[in-house]
Amino acid sequence: MQFTDIGGVTLHYEYREGGPGKPLIVFANSLGTDFRIWREVVDDLAADFSTLCYDMRGHGLSGLGAPPYTIADHVADLSGLLDFVGARDGIVCGLSVGGLVAQGLYAIRPEIVRALILCDTAHKIGTAETWNARVDTVRRSGIDAIADGVMKLWFTPSFHAEKPALLAGCRAMLARQPVEGYTGTCASVRDADHTEAVGRINVPTLCIAGDQDGSTPPPLVRSMADLIPGAEFEIIEGAGHIPCVEQPVQFVARIREFLARKQLGGHADA
Repeated sequence: MQFTDIGGVTLHYEYREGGPGKPLIVFANSLGTDFRIWREVVDDLAADFSTLCYDMRGHGLSGLGAPPYTIADHVADLSGLLDFVGARDGIVCGLSVGGLVAQGLYAIRPEIVRALILCDTAHKIGTAETWNARVDTVRRSGIDAIADGVMKLWFTPSFHAEKPALLAGCRAMLARQPVEGYTGTCASVRDADHTEAVGRINVPTLCIAGDQDGSTPPPLVRSMADLIPGAEFEIIEGAGHIPCVEQPVQFVARIREFLARKQLGGHADA
């Protein structure tokens, strides 16, 4: 278990050094999850890449900090963590709010971002009204009150039917997040708008969407890709909002193909 203090917030992270010359991929998790969602992905990529995963503030085993948060708070955490581990040239892969953090990191420190993989995310996600309603519900009744509805957005009906134990585990992960950490991060997503900033992204960028994502549907993810010069857009079949859990084999294949195509390390699977 690895922990460090970044700006007064304890961050739980996992840094796997792949060896000399192996590129680093940094993973930023989604709202209501911790870095365990990347487990199968990281295990697959470990032979060819160094990897860094972490729990965002207010999630998993990381500290709460001072909610509500801004995306800038989350970006500062990741920026400080990268400095702590000595990373200077990372491929940043962010899911949902993690994708907003990846965009924000590039905006303030483009020199340390080699490429972006933006998964089931957008330049702007949802409306103030929908986020405020969610925050009010969770503060009044707890995360458990919304958990079943969130599972329908995260995963497809097939996943619900075929993997009940994994579904139950993911629901427990969501429901056990600190309420203030969850609602604090909801506020950061509510207030984030990278519509102008994404047009200035100037590194290879892959935008990925689960074909049945109920939180950031494919047309929304594609609209972000259209704003980023040269960005590629890929759909993961048979996946909701968290394809790294639901379709890890497809997910890794798209990452490997993209990085190999851009000569950023690793190899494309046959």
